[in-house]
Amino acid sequence: MKAILVLNAGSSSLKFALFATEPALAEQPALAGQIEGIGATPELSARDAAGKRYQEPVTTTGEQAEQHRDALTHLFRWLAAHNPDLEIVAAGHRVVHGGERYSAPVRLSEAVLRELDEFVPLAPLHQPHNLRAVRAVAALLPEIPQVGCFDTAFHRTQPALAQAFALPRAISAEGVKRYGFHGLSYDYVARQLPEVVGERASGAVVIAHLGNGASMCALRDGKSVASTMGFTAVEGLMMGTRTGSLDPGVLLYLMEQKGMDAKALTKLLYKESGLLGVSGISQDMRTLLASPAPEAKEAVDLFCYRIARELGSLAAAAGGLDALVFTGGIGEHAAPVRAKVAEMAAWLGVDIDVSANDAQQLRIDSADSRVAVAVVPTNEEGMIARYTMELLGR
Repeated sequence: MKAILVLNAGSSSLKFALFATEPALAEQPALAGQIEGIGATPELSARDAAGKRYQEPVTTTGEQAEQHRDALTHLFRWLAAHNPDLEIVAAGHRVVHGGERYSAPVRLSEAVLRELDEFVPLAPLHQPHNLRAVRAVAALLPEIPQVGCFDTAFHRTQPALAQAFALPRAISAEGVKRYGFHGLSYDYVARQLPEVVGERASGAVVIAHLGNGASMCALRDGKSVASTMGFTAVEGLMMGTRTGSLDPGVLLYLMEQKGMDAKALTKLLYKESGLLGVSGISQDMRTLLASPAPEAKEAVDLFCYRIARELGSLAAAAGGLDALVFTGGIGEHAAPVRAKVAEMAAWLGVDIDVSANDAQQLRIDSADSRVAVAVVPTNEEGMIARYTMELLGR
């Protein structure tokens, strides 16, 4: 089997998927899984297209960079053992930040990687690990081409006004601006919309990518015109453990009155807040929806409230609202969240069919709704595989 390997590397995890390329690129992976616990007790888990599950420990040694390479070495050996006829023809990588320079997928070389290293300060929790995986694959399988697919690229169509902060021009000129993220997800979902909502797909659309990381994007004519995430992936919506938008004065207060430094603030903003921080229970929406605790309800209500507020803002940026689309783990599976957001967005003409929403149907708007409302599963890995194949002309 000839296949494209898709990789999404984090600080302690390595997600992977194999997409068969013959006779045509498969929409769904033949095999997908992840290696979790890199840096501690790593373990590989995977599931093939038939639903068979695999799980086994992974041995790594040395520094973190070597541990990622060890994890990939284990993965390649495991893939070869379970798929003797497997031929990996290319690798496609999720790279969080492409800056202003990269608005489309690019074939990766050491020269390109050095340029992407410059964006590490813009995405310090993601970019170093994305690039580490690329270099590890280059060392282990130097003969295969690699392609970088950027989470920021989809948003490069936004007007300059939508990307600007009210900062001194000299700072803005250094690249401090709104970039937006989750672009791979938005691109995939946007491509599905003509079949889901018809001609409304070219109108004013808001897509809500709701998961442990959450954001929303306004589209016009299928292109991004505004997004809730900006310079970093911590702005915008409340998330699993991230604050979302926060008055900068709060940070000044914490620095001056609590003595918190950059490291402590980073931990607070990215790891200790959001659903977890507000509830004090969990970052998992499923756990919170099942909990009778008032703190759990407050966390869910705040999550939905922030979505509804941003929906109004994005509708203004898009010039109206023809369609509202939910995607991501929470967006696709949490019917109560969709219902609560729809209730608060009734003033925009949003009205959902309760039974269709509870049944997780593709279209959940009622006959009386002025806005099309849909639930579209995302497929970021499939989007990366498609980008990779298109770029390499396979």
